[in-house]
Amino acid sequence: MRRTRILTAVLALAAGLIAGSPPVLAADGAPRPTLAAESYTWKNARIDGGGFVPGIVFNRKEKNLAYARTDIGGAYRWQQASRTWTPLLDSVGWADWGHTGVVSLASDSVDPNKVYAAVGTYTNSWDPGNGAVLRSADRGASWQKTDLPFKLGGNMPGRGMGERLAVDPNRNSVLYLGAPSGKGLWRSTDSGVTWSQVANFPNVGNYQQDPTDTSGYASDNQGIVWVTFDESTGTSGTATKTVYVGVADKDNAVYRSTDAGATWTRLAGQPTGYLAHKGVLDSVNGYLYLAYSDKGGPYDGGKGRLWRYATATGAWTDISPVAEADTYYGFSGLTVDRQKPGTVMATAYSSWWPDTQIFRSTDSGGTWTKAWDYTSYPNRANRFTMDVSSSPWLTWGANPSPPEQTPKLGWMTEALEIDPFDSARMMYGTGATIYGTENLTAWDAGGQFAVRPMVQGLEETAVNDLASPPTGAPLLSALGDIGGFRHTDLTKVPSMMYTSPNFTTTTSLDYAESDPNTVVRVGDLDSGPHVAFSTDNGANWFAGTDPSGVSGGGTVAAAADGSRFVWSPAGTGVQYTTGFGSAWQASSGIPSGAVVESDRVDPKTFYGFKSGKFYVSSDGGATFTGSAATGLPAGDSVRFKALPGTKGDVWLAGGASDGAYGLWHSTDSGATFTRLAGVEQADTIGFGKAATGASYQTLYTSAKIAGVRGIFRSTDKGVSWTRVNDDAHQWGWTGAAITGDPRVYGRVYVSTNGRGVVYGDTSDTGGGSGGGGGGDPTPSGACAVTYTITNQWSGGFQADVKLTNTGTSAWSGWSLGWSFPGGQTVSQLWNADYTQSGAAVTVKNVGWNGNVAAGSSVAFGFTGTWTGTNGKPTAFRLGDRSCTVG
Repeated sequence: MRRTRILTAVLALAAGLIAGSPPVLAADGAPRPTLAAESYTWKNARIDGGGFVPGIVFNRKEKNLAYARTDIGGAYRWQQASRTWTPLLDSVGWADWGHTGVVSLASDSVDPNKVYAAVGTYTNSWDPGNGAVLRSADRGASWQKTDLPFKLGGNMPGRGMGERLAVDPNRNSVLYLGAPSGKGLWRSTDSGVTWSQVANFPNVGNYQQDPTDTSGYASDNQGIVWVTFDESTGTSGTATKTVYVGVADKDNAVYRSTDAGATWTRLAGQPTGYLAHKGVLDSVNGYLYLAYSDKGGPYDGGKGRLWRYATATGAWTDISPVAEADTYYGFSGLTVDRQKPGTVMATAYSSWWPDTQIFRSTDSGGTWTKAWDYTSYPNRANRFTMDVSSSPWLTWGANPSPPEQTPKLGWMTEALEIDPFDSARMMYGTGATIYGTENLTAWDAGGQFAVRPMVQGLEETAVNDLASPPTGAPLLSALGDIGGFRHTDLTKVPSMMYTSPNFTTTTSLDYAESDPNTVVRVGDLDSGPHVAFSTDNGANWFAGTDPSGVSGGGTVAAAADGSRFVWSPAGTGVQYTTGFGSAWQASSGIPSGAVVESDRVDPKTFYGFKSGKFYVSSDGGATFTGSAATGLPAGDSVRFKALPGTKGDVWLAGGASDGAYGLWHSTDSGATFTRLAGVEQADTIGFGKAATGASYQTLYTSAKIAGVRGIFRSTDKGVSWTRVNDDAHQWGWTGAAITGDPRVYGRVYVSTNGRGVVYGDTSDTGGGSGGGGGGDPTPSGACAVTYTITNQWSGGFQADVKLTNTGTSAWSGWSLGWSFPGGQTVSQLWNADYTQSGAAVTVKNVGWNGNVAAGSSVAFGFTGTWTGTNGKPTAFRLGDRSCTVG
């Protein structure tokens, strides 16, 4: 799965929300809109996974403490109680969007509360900012940042090698970081606060995937790729003496220091001709294991070897499980069983077909067994079973011929870790998910180990377009890498992505406003049609026919009644058709590459935009005429939409910081546009259900208003705006798409570039009937509460609360109260609103979860602080009623 999305918008600087600041004047002298803030609850529309997970890190001191890093979607912490992942970098803002790419992650084995992340997405010009090292003393709940004087590449070639960031297991104030781009090896001696280059490290690396690539992407020097400490060569409080470092250099891949980094030498006798993707030390037996590939990954690799280095004698042993001539892949994933150090495992990460391979040895690499092998070709026998019922789309809807199977064991399997406290548990990353098993030792007993997704909560899709029709499924998405989904229930993983055809990336989609069963999508595909249609609201699809010259999806628009379509594909000019695309004709009067949209009332009216010019067609897309409107953004970072229910009502967002940039409105089909005063920058526009008493639909935008970057809502046609996200929920870049829900007031769907589809629900129940619930409950029956501490650390903890309606009547709102017994304080609470006075806490529903049927439950969670003891509350009250405590 390629993760090389380039952000085409010119990104602006974000500012923090300053409460109570006076209005300031816009450039034209008009007052800026008053900026309010509102409590929203944010969740993901569940997909579970969807992208490459290049790193999994277990803490070596504390059981069940594990982290995962993604190439564009941030970092996550494992929650053992719920078997889910918690996102840790949602606070990354617009200006620092590149910091959602995590090139390495390190968990402190001396103080498990501490975790570090090396962040930055691209080392070339695609990411304008430098990298940084983030440090946390509360397991990623909050972060401090040290900016680096160079870039890091979380989504660059070689990102599956590592880990490049490491904490000294004996003196945890010492950290090392391997840099790309010839920047060398860096060290911190104050727990990541400051960094300096290790001046005497002898090799900055020289491997480039493609030296001829003028973009700087594939031609970057992949640099220093991993750091490994030999913890046996130090004592608590003193720096570890022996440190191994991997370098992207096929002739000089491994270096060692035996004096805590004062001097470094190339390991004598090491193999050449390969890159060392991983270096994992078994200090008990004195072996350094190395996984080699002829390429940097994560996609490529044609040959590979596994080697073992004896740290005491300096002897090298080729322990590869197959002959070199029989490899058509490189090795990368590498782990040892800390409970049984002679057990080692490795992956053939670049074995795309027929499947990835996992190798296991219980005698330090002397002999190996495989996760699968051929019986008689093409038939194969597996040592594993796979259950993807929790993420059924992982089958891709495929029906391959042997030896290929579906679902696959994986691909791009560069992350592989055996739980250091549990020999039976293993997790590994793929290009689409995290798989895991909890009966791994069945492998050695001749049985089958059970593989299933262990990815819930980790959402890593890049979103290109969103639609929320007035009827049918509440959400249709266009995604990178896995096409997109039709969500009939936002809390459940859809059974399958769009198929027939299955685009690698869907670039645009639309539905007919008056006939939402008619849906069209366009996208990228290596071979085959680039357009597809549905007549049942996206449940089933059939392929259209491409006009000549199409090379990619582009943008597409459906007529208001579904009778015709206009398509602006990559590779050729704008096209139009009646019916379902069996015969396309070239549109005239509009340039190639224009963004196209439809009027939501008049089926003959379509709109386009290209390079500062707005275009209108009144004959179904056959001919377009350029509008006389001036002052619009000159570039092509523009998104616009027509308002449902009103002909000719168009909103346009976009621009660049060196020119026109903002939000414009037209009520005459684009003949003229008025810029909204006070909206300094805007990148998306969407519509949702109107507020109670409002005559106009609710507007949503990802924008900068009154000096603040965020997600905004307006219920009065843009006169005033409410920021609906907060600094903890920013998700990096959100400039691709946004839409409200036409059926639920206040609900907004936000695109992210690596954190999937995020949706928010308002706590403002007065805004419209779609808000649901609100107020104090008047339950007629009993209640039960389960209070579970899911994670605890020095001075902090996380808890989940489940409230069950055990009565016979539904609740139309609820308010749960309790008192903490040990002076605990709530820091942050989700899926509800709360107040705390002393020990007393009151938690109330938000709009979307106020209605609780008899026999049903509602849940919320929070993080808090504690001192002394962290005892559980013993009594809970729902309004004036006591609840049973479970």
